[in-house]
Amino acid sequence: MRWIAGDIQERVFYASDYFEQMYQWAIDLIRKGKAYVCDLTAEEIRETRGTLTKPGKESPYRNRSVDENLDLFTRMRKGEYPDGSRTLRAKIDMASPNINLRDPIMYRVVHESHHRQRDAWSMYPTYDWAHGLEDSIEGITHSICTLEFENHRPLYDWYLNALDIYHPQQIEFARLNVSYTVLSKRRLRQLVQGKYVSGWDDPRMPTIAGYRRRGYTPESIRRFCEKIGVSKKDSVIDVALLEWSVREDLNAHAPRAMAVLNPLKVVITNYPEHRTEELPSLNNPEDEAAGTRMVPFSREIYIEQDDFREVPPPKYHRLSPGKEVRLRAAYIIKCERVIKDSAGNFTELHCTYDPDTKSGAPAANRKVKGTIHWVSAPHAVNAEVRLYDRLFVKEDPDEVAESENFLVNLNPESLKSLTCCKLEPMLVNAEAGARFQFERVGYFCVDAKDSKPGAPVFNRVVTLKDTWAKIEQKGKTV
Repeated sequence: MRWIAGDIQERVFYASDYFEQMYQWAIDLIRKGKAYVCDLTAEEIRETRGTLTKPGKESPYRNRSVDENLDLFTRMRKGEYPDGSRTLRAKIDMASPNINLRDPIMYRVVHESHHRQRDAWSMYPTYDWAHGLEDSIEGITHSICTLEFENHRPLYDWYLNALDIYHPQQIEFARLNVSYTVLSKRRLRQLVQGKYVSGWDDPRMPTIAGYRRRGYTPESIRRFCEKIGVSKKDSVIDVALLEWSVREDLNAHAPRAMAVLNPLKVVITNYPEHRTEELPSLNNPEDEAAGTRMVPFSREIYIEQDDFREVPPPKYHRLSPGKEVRLRAAYIIKCERVIKDSAGNFTELHCTYDPDTKSGAPAANRKVKGTIHWVSAPHAVNAEVRLYDRLFVKEDPDEVAESENFLVNLNPESLKSLTCCKLEPMLVNAEAGARFQFERVGYFCVDAKDSKPGAPVFNRVVTLKDTWAKIEQKGKTV
């Protein structure tokens, strides 16, 4: 993370002018006698660098003349030498207690095509050399790094001081570690290349592209960061805190909608066959200014399969034979008959409604214990809904047997795709990236990649409650 005048700015990696400026600065150090071309192999450099308790050994090429170093470095730039045959090293102190200051490598000969520079260069800068210089070019004020770069800060400072150029300040903090998550780029690449996820923007990935596609808001991520703060001590942050931050933000701002993910048809037998009503429903009870929307109601509706039990368990306050529930923003209905197929599966419920219990009407104050959501069948929008969950089943994905790797902890239930969902009609033209609370279900976002006109795809951002807390209490993982 780099800060410029208080704002986060994305680094433009290896623009052509960056390459050229770093090359000229390297020539400046050669002319000052502070850098030299070395012919030692990578293995020989490691062997001569020494240990924490033993000083390093100077390279036999350390005292080449400035002119010879300039000539050799120019020829490195032209691509005259094979890979690994020569390096440019800073001339610092081979006896320094900080091994990073023992004549570190600045450039290596590498004949590889670059994704931006193509084949313009035959040598490439090391991270330590490029880090501070790019910060200086961009006018960075504070370069925020993780703790493993603390021992590299003296080298960061040495390069900038030796060149006498603008000097940002490097500050180190503990790396952000989140439970049920891997943040290592190498491991994320392994997930992508192994096709365990659909790509870098897979909504289960802890990448900006993944979070954006999942439906996380910038405000929720900022709130999460404010909650955890910064520390010099390594720790693991519970992903539940991130999920809480998303819920808090979306609860305040996301419009409400009704969506039935596993539909069961209900016929209200005493409701007029060809009648349709438009019933007002709150857009967001947390925001009076959000107003109301009109939801169509008809004789045939869909409810969730889980909202009906033929033999209800104790304290089940939803629909069952002979029992009543309120349809949100509509009427109280009573289950009169259950229709099954030859396999014994429920295919349809026949219910009656009480016309005097219309929500908002004077006589609508008759109380029943359960309220469920619904969608009018003739007006329903068909949609795919993807239920995303945590990518790993263990809090620490690296908790594996010696012969295994983190992939054994992948959550097989991290994605469930439901293709026969029924949504209220106003969702058919929802904009890509728009977020909604599906009442009693969770928070969802219109997938910007796979949605098509008239055929929306919704990604679950987060559930309404932390269901994993109950899972963990029971000692389960999925």
